Amino acid sequence: MLKFTTTISLLALTAATPAFAQSTDSANAAKPGDEIIVTASRSGEGVRASELGASVTVIDTDALLQRQTRIISDVLRDVPGVAITRIGGIGGQTQIRVRGSESNHVLVLIDGIEAADPYQGEFDFGTMAANPAARIEVLRGQQSSLYGSDAIGGVINYITLSGREAPGYSARIEGGSFGTISGAARAAGASGNFDYAVTGSYYGTDGYATARGGTRDVGSDTIGASAKLNWSPSEAFKLSAVLRYNHVNADTNNSEFNTASPLFGYTVDSPGVFYTSEGFYGLLSAQFSALDGRWINTLSGQFADTTRKGYSPFGFDYGNKGRRYKGSFTSSFSFGTDAITHRLTGAVDVERETFRTLTLGAFQGEKQADNLGLVGQYELTAGDISLGASVRHDDNNRFDDATTWRVQGSYRLPTGTRVRAAYGTGVKNPGFFELYGYMDGKYIGNPNLKPEKSEGWEAGLEQSFGAGDWATIGATYFDAKLTDEIFTQGFPASPANRTTDSKQHGIEAFVSAQPIPQLRFDLAYTWLKSKENGVAEVRRPKHIASFNTTVSSADQRFAGTLTIRYNGRTTDVAYTDTTYAPVTVEMKDYVLVNLGADYKISDNFSLFGRIENLLGEDYEEVFSFVAAGRAAYGGVRLSF
Repeated sequence: MLKFTTTISLLALTAATPAFAQSTDSANAAKPGDEIIVTASRSGEGVRASELGASVTVIDTDALLQRQTRIISDVLRDVPGVAITRIGGIGGQTQIRVRGSESNHVLVLIDGIEAADPYQGEFDFGTMAANPAARIEVLRGQQSSLYGSDAIGGVINYITLSGREAPGYSARIEGGSFGTISGAARAAGASGNFDYAVTGSYYGTDGYATARGGTRDVGSDTIGASAKLNWSPSEAFKLSAVLRYNHVNADTNNSEFNTASPLFGYTVDSPGVFYTSEGFYGLLSAQFSALDGRWINTLSGQFADTTRKGYSPFGFDYGNKGRRYKGSFTSSFSFGTDAITHRLTGAVDVERETFRTLTLGAFQGEKQADNLGLVGQYELTAGDISLGASVRHDDNNRFDDATTWRVQGSYRLPTGTRVRAAYGTGVKNPGFFELYGYMDGKYIGNPNLKPEKSEGWEAGLEQSFGAGDWATIGATYFDAKLTDEIFTQGFPASPANRTTDSKQHGIEAFVSAQPIPQLRFDLAYTWLKSKENGVAEVRRPKHIASFNTTVSSADQRFAGTLTIRYNGRTTDVAYTDTTYAPVTVEMKDYVLVNLGADYKISDNFSLFGRIENLLGEDYEEVFSFVAAGRAAYGGVRLSF
C-alpha cells in the first residue's frame, strides 16, 4: 500500500466556523418529483418521478457534493429500504440489500451497463470510487419485467453526467486520517454536435485494524477512470459511447481456522493476505428518431469483463474471471394528445455470460449461459393519472424459461396528495459459483439449481406543500414473497432450493424539503421484517434511518452539511463452533454522525473538510470485523 507520512486536515477551519459542506446553487436543484427517472422505462426517455407508481429515490449531483461522497455505498445508506454491509475497511466486499432481498437480487447499472460480476452474480460496491459529477437512481420493487434476472429487490443506476449536462474542468485532492489520500479530475465540454466527459479518481488509505484487538492496518488503493462521448450529427441521430475501468488492491483479514484457538471463527490479523479486482466496461449505442421524435429506436452493445484474485503470504490463492456480452434493440412509439399520451415500447435483449475459475485444483473449464429476453411496455399519462404495465419473457439455455410482469399506477389529487401502487414479479438465475463452485472439503456447487422467483406489491402516499412543492413527505408499505430461494447447507457446504417461502414486508418513509435556497434537508426511515424459512434474516436491520441537512450562506460561498445515520440492531452468522455449525449472533445498533465544511475562496478555488463518525462510535457491520473510528479529512478543489 502507498504510505503517506503527512495527513491533510481542516479541523481548524471546522472548529473556527459553523459546520458547512460543499457550496452549490441549491436553488437550481430539481424539486422532488421533477426528476426524470431513466431507469423506470425501457423507452430511453424516462418517466417523471411524480408520475411513477413505483418507489424511487434520486441522489442528485448536489447531494453527492454536499455530503462529500467518496465511497458510493456510504451515500446509499440515505435511501429508504437500503441496508449496507462492508467486510473490513475501504475496498472490502460491500453488499447492498434492498427491501430485505439478498445482495445478488439487486441489479446494478453504471451508465446503462450491467455491472454485476458474472462469476459472483452481484456487484461489489467496494470496487468502485465515486465520480466527480454523477447522480444515482434507486428504483425499488420487482423490476424483472424490464431487466430480467437480478432485479428482484430493485435497480440501482449510477449515471455520470455528460459534457453537455455539466461542462467544465475540475480537480480535487484531499488527505486525512488512516494515511488516506484521494483525488479526482474531470474534463468535460460540448462543441456543436459533440460532447465529452473524461474522469479519473484515486482513493488510497493505509487503513486501520479490522480485527478485534488486532494491530494490522488493512489498507487499499482504488483507481477509476471513465469516458462518456456523444455525437449528434442531426436531430434524428445520436451515437453514444461509454468506457470505464475500475481497479482495487485491498488488504483483507481471514478468520481463525485453528480449532484449538480460543479465537476460532473470529477475524484475526492475517499479514500478507490481500485481493485485487479489475473491471473493464463498455457501451456503444446508436439512436434514431422519426415522426418528430415520437418514434425512437436504439441499438446498443455492451460488455463487462471482471477479474478477481486473492493472495496469501505464499502467493496466489484463488481467483475467477467473468465476461458478459449484451446486445439490445429498443423501439418506442408515443402517440395521443396533450391531454392523453400513450407510449408503447418493445425491446429485445441478447446476452451471453462466461465464467471461469482461476483457482488451482478447482474446475478450470469455462462455462457459459445464454439468454434471450423479449420486453413489452405500455405507459399512459392522462392529466394527473399515470398508468404502466410491462411484461418480459426470458429464454434461458441453462434454466427454465421465465415470464415476469408488472403493473403500476399513480394519481395526484388537487390537494397535492399523490397515491400510487404497483404489483410485480421477479426472477434471479443461479450464479456460476452456486452451480459449479468447488473448494476441496468445503464447498460443492449444485448444477441442478432452479431460478429464484419473487412477487410483491406496494402502496404509497405522498403529500407536497407550498408553491413549487418545496416540501414533500411520503410513506410506502411493501410486501414480497420469495420462492425457490437458494441457500447453503451442510459441510462440505452445498446450495439447494428451499421448499418454503421467504417473506419481506415493511414501511419506507421520507421527507425532502428546501424551504429557502440556502436550506435543504432530507430524512429517510425504514421498518423491515424479513424472514427466511420463518427465521429473521441476517444483516437486515429492523430499523434504519438517516438525516441530512445542508445550509449555505446567501452568497453561496460558505455552506455545510450535517449527516446522521442510524443502523438498528440486527443479526449475523458466525462460525465459532468447532463443528462448523453456524451460530446466530446479535449485532448492536449504532449512530454515525458526519460533519463537513466548505468555503469558496474564489469562483475557481475552494477549501473543504469533514469529520466522519464524529462521536467515535465503536461498531461492527459484519461479525468480528471492526469498523472505522473517528476520522478527519480535508483538501482543496479547483474548477473552471
